[in-house]
Amino acid sequence: MAVRSSDSAACDAGLQALLETQNLLRTQVANFTFNLGFSGKFYHTGTRAEDEGDDLLLRSVDQFWWFPHMWSHMQPHLFRNESSLVEQMVLNKEFALEHGIPVRSGYAVAPHHSGVYPVHLPLYAAWRKVWGVQVTSTEEYPHLKPARHRKGFVHDSIMVLPRQTCGLFTHTIFYKEYPGGPQELDKSIRGGELFLTVLLNPISVFMTHLSNYGNDRLGPYTFVHLADFVHSCTNLRLQTLPPVQLARKYFELFPEQRDPLWQNPCDDKRHKDIWSREKTCGHLPRFLVIGPQKTGTTALCLFLLMHPSVASSLPGPQTLEEVQFFNGNNYHKGLDWYMGFFPTPPNASADFLFEKSSSYFHSEDAPKRAASLVPKAKIITILIDPSDRAYSWYQHQRSHGDPAALRFDFHAVVTTGPEAPPELLALQRTCLVPGWYAAHLERWLAHFAASQLLIIDGQQLRSYPATVMDEIQKFLGVTPHYNYSQALTFDPQKGFWCQLLEGGKTRCLGKSKGRKYPPMASESRAFLSSYYRDHNVELAKLLHRLGQPLPAWLRQELQKAR
Repeated sequence: MAVRSSDSAACDAGLQALLETQNLLRTQVANFTFNLGFSGKFYHTGTRAEDEGDDLLLRSVDQFWWFPHMWSHMQPHLFRNESSLVEQMVLNKEFALEHGIPVRSGYAVAPHHSGVYPVHLPLYAAWRKVWGVQVTSTEEYPHLKPARHRKGFVHDSIMVLPRQTCGLFTHTIFYKEYPGGPQELDKSIRGGELFLTVLLNPISVFMTHLSNYGNDRLGPYTFVHLADFVHSCTNLRLQTLPPVQLARKYFELFPEQRDPLWQNPCDDKRHKDIWSREKTCGHLPRFLVIGPQKTGTTALCLFLLMHPSVASSLPGPQTLEEVQFFNGNNYHKGLDWYMGFFPTPPNASADFLFEKSSSYFHSEDAPKRAASLVPKAKIITILIDPSDRAYSWYQHQRSHGDPAALRFDFHAVVTTGPEAPPELLALQRTCLVPGWYAAHLERWLAHFAASQLLIIDGQQLRSYPATVMDEIQKFLGVTPHYNYSQALTFDPQKGFWCQLLEGGKTRCLGKSKGRKYPPMASESRAFLSSYYRDHNVELAKLLHRLGQPLPAWLRQELQKAR
């Protein structure tokens, strides 16, 4: 009993030290409150002293904020489905309710940053379902180092805050044994890295460990001295906010960070270690067909799929022919969602997965997003006369029942002024803007090397597809060589090339392709030639810089401009 009495005194002293530190920090940091994490499976599983410590903390439950870890401190990315994670979280919630621990903080932390980033979709879904989580935090986005580049993001309505580093880890226990000596810790506090972290980040989230608060109480020492130094050497007034309020304040300050930028998990060892083992970067495309619309990308896709080593993204009930990941709201569904559209290649090192989304070409976001996720991907685009492309898009919209296209003729669409109805201006934009070829190509070249970009003359693809496909095979480095000359045949009735099958049968594009419509009016042609003149000049300069020949249509337009 003497030992037990001594252990009890030690537990009392530890809890008292925690409360005293909290009160002391409140003199320098308004509303400071320790936010304690719990994994219920470990309750009463230690020594008698540790079990008494558990009970002492629970008797003081109202003195602190609380957040849930996993029930058994397991890494969420190891759980394949949402139901398994929900089951674990429910156990932790039942423990919390039984012991009076608050369960509505809206904040949770995943052990070892698992599942937060790279995002594991079942974790986010289970968090919302069981805990109503609105906020979490991680050191891993966009990468662990350098810490000054860490950012926040929002995924699936959960705000993810960047967590900063304070130098205290599970193995950092004693002041005298601090890595590099105690002078390194004091240097960090008094004007060094830890001080600069607080100084340069308007919002800082630190997470420390139980071991930092026992022993010689290295955690309290660090933060009390840090707060004192900040107070004495700056005019900063520090304060603490509950997690949900803190997150809202963070994204008020940094609204541009709300949208995430997904990176390739295989490019970072730490990310790969906390990424589901069933996932593989073999599910990411090796090249993209980016458009623009109505230039022949669907025909190109058909030809590419004839190659035995090439496979495309799969159709989905919502995406139909194209995934449209990098340029729209689908991007916010996350990497798991995107990778689900790609089949597992029989030979990931040799086979070529690709995605064709023809609106990527003129998207402001797609180049940066694609370069972040698939930086080594090859990029293929097709260019035709932008005037013809605009007219083809208008006719496409008419055939699909676009009210503005049915109500207004083509000339009215392309020549209307800014006072026009919104639906007419929207149609005008989709007709005209994709034809600003040079501007869009420059945006892609800002993120991809010129050697990764292949620009195809759409007229050449339409007239001599086998020759163009040989060029594409060489550009991609795909093997074995596929003989398109023997595999393609021209269908005079449809007016385009089709795949030649056994027995002389053919596989052609659907009825919506190769649609016949009246020629463009001469006044519209003249207007568009003038409209695109400067854009075409810039395109010629760009192609010259890249060492690529000018398409016949571009040479003709440049001659008109003289």
